[in-house]
Amino acid sequence: CDLMIVSPGVPSDADVIKRANERNIKTISELEFASSFCNGSVIGITGTNGKTTATSLCDYLFNECGKKSYAAGNIGLAFSEIATQVKEGEFVSLEISSFQLDLIDKFKPKVAVILNITPDHLNRSENNIEKYALSKLRIFENQDASDYLILSKDSSLLNQYFKKAKSSIFFFSTTKKVSNGCFLENNKIQFVRNDVVEFSCLVSDLFIKGDHNIQNAMAVIIAAKIFNLDNDKIIEALKSFKGVEHRLELVREIDGIKFINDSKATNIDSVVVALKSFNQPVFLILGGLDKGNDYSIIEELIVEKVVKIYAIGSSAEKIFNYFHNKIKTEIKKDFEEVINSALSEARSGEVVLLSPACASFDMFDNYEHRGQVFKQIVNSK
Repeated sequence: CDLMIVSPGVPSDADVIKRANERNIKTISELEFASSFCNGSVIGITGTNGKTTATSLCDYLFNECGKKSYAAGNIGLAFSEIATQVKEGEFVSLEISSFQLDLIDKFKPKVAVILNITPDHLNRSENNIEKYALSKLRIFENQDASDYLILSKDSSLLNQYFKKAKSSIFFFSTTKKVSNGCFLENNKIQFVRNDVVEFSCLVSDLFIKGDHNIQNAMAVIIAAKIFNLDNDKIIEALKSFKGVEHRLELVREIDGIKFINDSKATNIDSVVVALKSFNQPVFLILGGLDKGNDYSIIEELIVEKVVKIYAIGSSAEKIFNYFHNKIKTEIKKDFEEVINSALSEARSGEVVLLSPACASFDMFDNYEHRGQVFKQIVNSK
């Protein structure tokens, strides 16, 4: 063949790609291929956590502000499915994984967003956080002075590298003031350009809660203000956006016990976010296809917040061996068993949380399938 277009599910060091490289066959990602057919403005969003929420919010907010927008990429709809439909003056809110960025060539989003970088997919990056970070940073490598880069000011890793960017940079931070971008002050999100406040809203205006969602909203607000969207419409959209399925989603309350579907939590950092979202005692469902997790990172938080761990999937034994001396831990074969046990062990006011910290491919097609099975069983009780 003359050209190989690679699905993000195929590692860039796979034999078939190595053989193509040896024969000088050009290999590009589906993202690269699709981008050459798109006439609209691409807002590319990457990062370890928050991508799906930020991408969905960005798409929702732009549409609510009267700008035609599509959500695509790693969120479920392939970019190539909609690329030719997007007209000039329209937008694509594009969720991008590091795997998709590994094989780009000329891909250049009008706005590039890097939400955060923390250890994830290290089994695909030879356990090298810097290699993983450099994959993410490729999102802005082809940008020029007419483009924009939105970055977390709170990430020391990101702050090492952004100076290489040729694009205009906006920062967001929940801990410090910035001159261009968003920051938090007295429970208010402020957007400034050259230190001039152009937009502000209250944290309480956000329907989606939690510090991580404040950061997601800040990144999207910056994108909206780059294109000078209407302030009142931005606030209305922030108030009405209800969040994403499989992300801290309340499935049902049974006898005062809340069942929460956080199937999208496929890494340790997502579990930290989930556990910090609850003040009530938690029964935690943990496990699946392990991607090199270091459970010591969440040990303290689990001991503080969790009553019991239900370990499932191919990593159940690893989880049991790590936690059973520290907290009640039990291996379960499936969700049916887990939920039956939780219903007999949890009490009113407590939370049963599916936040697996692992991929789903040992038992399910994907994290959506895992979340749907969990919801079906909960709703059948």
